[in-house]
Amino acid sequence: MKKRIWAAFVFLLFSAGCAGAEEKTTLTIAAAASLTDAMEEIVPQYEDTSNVNVTLLLGSSGKLARQIEQGAPVDVFLSADTRWTTYLKERALTDDDQTTTFAENRLVIISHEEQPSLNSMKALDSMAGDQTLAIGNPDSVPAGTYTKQALETIQLWDRLQEQMVFAGDVRQVLTYVESGDADYGVVYATDALISDKVHVTAEVDPALHDSIIYPAAAITKSRTEDAASSFLTFLSTEKAISILENNGFTTLGDEKK
Repeated sequence: MKKRIWAAFVFLLFSAGCAGAEEKTTLTIAAAASLTDAMEEIVPQYEDTSNVNVTLLLGSSGKLARQIEQGAPVDVFLSADTRWTTYLKERALTDDDQTTTFAENRLVIISHEEQPSLNSMKALDSMAGDQTLAIGNPDSVPAGTYTKQALETIQLWDRLQEQMVFAGDVRQVLTYVESGDADYGVVYATDALISDKVHVTAEVDPALHDSIIYPAAAITKSRTEDAASSFLTFLSTEKAISILENNGFTTLGDEKK
C-alpha cells in the first residue's frame, strides 16, 4: 500500500511539473529591422517579467505585413510606419483598440569613411556620376518611403534614380555603405549609431517627409491575445522606454494612434 501511495505521489508531482511547463506561452513578434538592437534587449526583459517565450522575426515592415496577411503565425507587429499597420487593419488583421504608437525616429545620410561630407540632402545633387546612393526599397521599406518623399520634395528623386541602390531593409543599406558597395546611404539615426564604419554626413530635414513613428499592433488572429496585449503594455514601461531611448529612439509612452 505504501508503495502505491508513493508511486501516486510521484506521478502527481511529475504531472504538475509537466502542466507548469505547458503553461509557458509562446509569443511571436514581427518587428521592423531598425528595431533589431532595441528588441534584442527588450525581449529578455519582457520574458523575465512574464510567463512567455518570445520568437522574434525581423525584416522590412512591408515584407512582414505581407507575410502576416498570408497567414504567418504572428501575434504582434512592430512597424516603422503607419502604412503597414493600416494595410493590415484594412484586412481586419489589426484594430485600433490593440494598436499603440511607441517611438519616433529621424533620417540621416551616411557615407563610407573615405567619402567627402555633405551638408544637406540637397548636396546629394553634387554626387559624381559614378557614385551611388543606397536606400530602402520604397515599396516595402519605410525608411525608403520616407527617403523618396524627401527627395521628391527637393526635386532630386528623378535626377538620382539611376545612381540608387535599393535594399531589402534599412540594415542592408547600412551594410552597403559599411562595405563601400555604396558611397552614401539614407538610414535612421538609430542605425547610424551602431556602426563605427560610417559617419553621418547630414541630417534629413524632417519637414521633407512624413513623421517617422513606430506603431505596435496585436494581430487579431493571435493565438495568445493576453500575451500580445501584455507586450503592448510592456512597451510603455520604464524598462522598455529606457532601452529605446538608449538606442536613439524618441519614445511616446503609451500614446494611442
